[in-house]
Amino acid sequence: MSGIQRIDKAHLESLARSRQPRVKGNRHLSAHLTALAACAVVLLPILSLGFVALSGSGDTWPHLIENVLPGSSLTTIYLLSLVAVATTIIGVAGAWLVVGFDFPLRKMLAWALVLPLAVPPYLAAYAFGEFFHYTGPVQGLVREIFGFQTIRDYWFPDIRSTPGAAFVLSCVLYPYVYLTTRIIFLMQGRNIADVARTLGARQAKVFWRVLLPVARPAIVAGVALVLMETINDIGAAEYLGVRTLTFSVYATWLNRGSLEGGAQIALLMLLLVVMLLAAEQWARRSQRFHTGRATHMRARPPRVRLRGFHAWLAVLATGLPVLAGFGIPLFVFGQYASRRLEQFSSPEVASAFANSIVTAAITALIAVMLALFLINAVRLCRSRTITASVRLASVGYALPGGILGLGLLFALARFDNGIDMLARQYWGFSTGLLLTGSAAAVIIACSIRFLALAEGAIRSGIEKLPANLDEAARSLGYTPRRSASRVLLPLLKPAILTAIVLVFVDTIKELSATILLRPFGFNTLATYVYENASRGVPEEGAVAAILIILTALVPVILLSRALARDREALM
Repeated sequence: MSGIQRIDKAHLESLARSRQPRVKGNRHLSAHLTALAACAVVLLPILSLGFVALSGSGDTWPHLIENVLPGSSLTTIYLLSLVAVATTIIGVAGAWLVVGFDFPLRKMLAWALVLPLAVPPYLAAYAFGEFFHYTGPVQGLVREIFGFQTIRDYWFPDIRSTPGAAFVLSCVLYPYVYLTTRIIFLMQGRNIADVARTLGARQAKVFWRVLLPVARPAIVAGVALVLMETINDIGAAEYLGVRTLTFSVYATWLNRGSLEGGAQIALLMLLLVVMLLAAEQWARRSQRFHTGRATHMRARPPRVRLRGFHAWLAVLATGLPVLAGFGIPLFVFGQYASRRLEQFSSPEVASAFANSIVTAAITALIAVMLALFLINAVRLCRSRTITASVRLASVGYALPGGILGLGLLFALARFDNGIDMLARQYWGFSTGLLLTGSAAAVIIACSIRFLALAEGAIRSGIEKLPANLDEAARSLGYTPRRSASRVLLPLLKPAILTAIVLVFVDTIKELSATILLRPFGFNTLATYVYENASRGVPEEGAVAAILIILTALVPVILLSRALARDREALM
């Protein structure tokens, strides 16, 4: 009994110490400062853009209204509309088929439909441009079959057009819609569809009247992500000759030398992104309503077995998107790379590869560490101000790379010039460009943009842990810092590794911000491919393109394995 009394006494003393009042002004001060500082850094590019846009004389605005904005805005809206329709059709049809029906190769196609996520849009544009070119295999086959001699003898769709760009972007971006819709169909679709069929409804009526309304919030959320990626694109639009608002930002700044004009177009794009974010958030609220009333996933009726013509039609409908979005880029760049094996050891490719790896690794570490600090701040403070700051700090992923790069460039240039002026005035030497003249600017931009990926991955890991785990550690006398380092971090290792991989891969694929912020003579794999494509020789960047695709396959394979482990996907 004496031992038990000593344990109880020690336990009560630890509880008393943990409940002692603290000075409110100093309580978790570092957590507050970290969250507020992260929010300020993310908002810095936006504030910088606004300052530059309003600081001009306004001479370029009439030119923009008359000659640039009407055409670019209409082209952007037209492109977004085509991409939205195409990705919705491909993603929803694929999810409906693999979840509700049984046909040959269904198990393999259920995870293969995610593979196009490994191909950045600009690589897809270069590959499709070569594949459908006059000298490419498709038109060569057409001429051979029908006996045509020249391009004047037949008509062939032009891939270098707005519909062509929409086709290319849809082939690699539809997995966003497929994944969000597939989750809803898995959780609810087959059960309610089976109930509807028992009441005499046919397959088409079940889809249009039952499944589609249930999945509408998930479809809207997926399409919003697709459209934000479309707005972010610069490589595909430029290569295919589509003058979107993103392209106009670069053209106005670089060709006309108007920083103010580029900033003004960027702010207009930002307004469009805010509208898409609002639509995505609305869809998420509606989606929680539907999923919250999902029936149990284990009690699942069997899939409808397709036979004969309908079975192979389903194979074709789910297999063609994989072949187009992943097969064509892999075929084109693999064929070019096989003829240039010496480039794997060339100094240019080796330097671009090393720059990509170092930049991505540093960015991943910064983003993950900052995400851990922010999540810990929310956990400790439980303050609305801190929660709002963390949400604002995560909005960087919604910013197109061009907008983020342009705004950050202005801010970092002012910082470098200010430091240089102080050094000249007080110490008599010039510091030069500390941030804008180095890869640090690229790392800062990617850390801001991909912080949301790290925060989301780690937060999802925390949500899987018991809600009272932290309180249990505190009841044993652990301080908040010790509880985080000794209890939470070891349990969060899988989520942290996932966050590192996601940020690492997305940094390697990043092009829009890197083009603006990279120092002279500094190439990553993405900019190396972009430079060769801009010179009209995308085949010279084939080795770098293959390296990007192989690197990007890592998280896609992890996601595909997760889908394969889902028993509902295999039954």
